[in-house]
Amino acid sequence: MDRRNIFKAILAGAGATLALGRSPAQAQDKPAARATKVAYHLSDIDKVNFVLGNIKNHIEGTGGPGKIEIVLVVHGPALRAFKKASAEPNVSQRMAAFSKAGVKFDVCGNTMRGLQLELTDLLPGFAVVAEGGVVRLADLQAQGYAYLRP
Repeated sequence: MDRRNIFKAILAGAGATLALGRSPAQAQDKPAARATKVAYHLSDIDKVNFVLGNIKNHIEGTGGPGKIEIVLVVHGPALRAFKKASAEPNVSQRMAAFSKAGVKFDVCGNTMRGLQLELTDLLPGFAVVAEGGVVRLADLQAQGYAYLRP
């Protein structure tokens, strides 16, 4: 590369930096905005404990209860993990703690009908979403909720 091309490259880089008003290093130092409303999507039964762990970490990472709105939308096979008669003790304990922390639990009405379950068959805290879990997730996203499917 000759001197003229090197000089042009340096000028172009400097001009871009000035146009942005800060260096690329400064731009990376700015913390990203955190979502204040999050919708977790859970349909895989093998991910129940993983998702519940993510929710726990999310609450703690944002400063504790009251700092974030979380809605867990459950449908499909994952719903079996929340049956009152057969739920693992750690799932029941986490649900109770999350309820106290303000987490909302929505369950797909279509899955409920398909599995022939009533709300009383599930751990306390769920609300039935008659229109379906995926419709609820789309509605939450339209309301500004960040969508997470771990």
